[in-house]
Amino acid sequence: MPNIINRILSPLIEKSVREHLSISETDSTFLVGTRRYDESERDRLEYDRGAVLEQCLDAWRTSPLARRIVELTSQYVVGTGFDLHCEHPPTSAFLHAFWHHRLNRMPSRLVEMCDELTRTGNLFVLVSTDRAGMSYLRVIPASDIDAITPAENDIEQPVSFTTKADQDLQTHTYAAYDPLTDSPDGEGAFQPVTLHYSINRPAGAQWGEPDLAPLLTWLRRYAAWLEDRVRLNRFRNAFMYVVRGSFVSEEARKARQSQLAANPPSPGSILVCDESETWSVITPKLEAQEAMQDGLAIKKLIASGVGIPLHFLAEPEGSNRTTAESAGGPTFRRFEQRQQYFLWLVGDLLQVVTARRAMVVHSVDPGAPVAISGPDISARDNVAHSIASVNILNAFERLKDMGLISDRELLRVLYRFAGEAGDLDQILAAGSGVDQRQPGEMVDAISKDPVNTATGEPKAAVMP
Repeated sequence: MPNIINRILSPLIEKSVREHLSISETDSTFLVGTRRYDESERDRLEYDRGAVLEQCLDAWRTSPLARRIVELTSQYVVGTGFDLHCEHPPTSAFLHAFWHHRLNRMPSRLVEMCDELTRTGNLFVLVSTDRAGMSYLRVIPASDIDAITPAENDIEQPVSFTTKADQDLQTHTYAAYDPLTDSPDGEGAFQPVTLHYSINRPAGAQWGEPDLAPLLTWLRRYAAWLEDRVRLNRFRNAFMYVVRGSFVSEEARKARQSQLAANPPSPGSILVCDESETWSVITPKLEAQEAMQDGLAIKKLIASGVGIPLHFLAEPEGSNRTTAESAGGPTFRRFEQRQQYFLWLVGDLLQVVTARRAMVVHSVDPGAPVAISGPDISARDNVAHSIASVNILNAFERLKDMGLISDRELLRVLYRFAGEAGDLDQILAAGSGVDQRQPGEMVDAISKDPVNTATGEPKAAVMP
């Protein structure tokens, strides 16, 4: 009996083995579950990372929700653009020329860089410098980077970046920027260098994570649910006529059916028939209205995954204006944190290009401080900060006049309630220390209410 079973199953087993052996090995099959010897265990596997980056790009291209999430991040982080200020004239002139160079176009390139950082979690910037010291920036797609070679003693310090093989099976290796060894060669030419920035990076990892990575599954499910809803609504309006009558034979019934099929009644027309025929309509009963809550639940999960309230994604959810404003608080905090990181990123790039320029033009100071400021995350916060600043100034100025607090403490509290950050010691040192108020105004030491010396009437003041 076993021999008979083996003779029957043997051809099937051999066929299955031949089919599996005939499949060509690819990176998606041969390297599944493997990891490079120099990769961190905190990073995704190579095939998984490549699949996630490709899916995020496809979601950005095809999903309106994914496109809107990326756009919202850039609109709040970059907004109308960044403002640069440097008190060193030669350095300021160079930064202005670099910022508005037609091959850099930094005001518009910032949006592209922020989109790439949000979409992939990684930003690879290639810096090329000519003999005159002018640098040019290009963004390398994160999906084109095959490996990051770190330093021996620090995984967060990259040494070089290797790209994936092109059509000619050629790879390219770009050196990472090192300020200790970066210098022009004997002919004055600079070697192109690459800088890597990442977000959502776990500790001990090399690669960042896209903001869209945890949403990919639910974006697909929401798209499938919405497509099903469209199909149901389309077929819900479909109907079919049923004609019942007394026919003398099957040929007569088929003839009547052919006659009606050739000339079906149009909508709104009047149909007249005798007692031998009865007309009725069959429509599908899909009950699709109850599925609305399912779609809203999926959309809520997508919105919470990126910290965006539903009214940012065209879903009012029955909220009033007060609830919507309260829900925007955590979102603005998230955008503010991303903007602070992006401001540091831009400042780091400017330090690199300024240092290279200083090697050619010695009037440029690579150590000159550059102040970079971004747009306000929320204009509504400015009104609240201004009211709080006036009220806290009226209260704490009395304490300062009484000698209970110092000028630095008064400035610290005022800047805190104004929602601004800065080096207090540097601000105090830059001040003249001279009271610039008009001599026509005096302040009563007891009430601290401004009094006009001409009329003696107190001026309006905001009380704490």
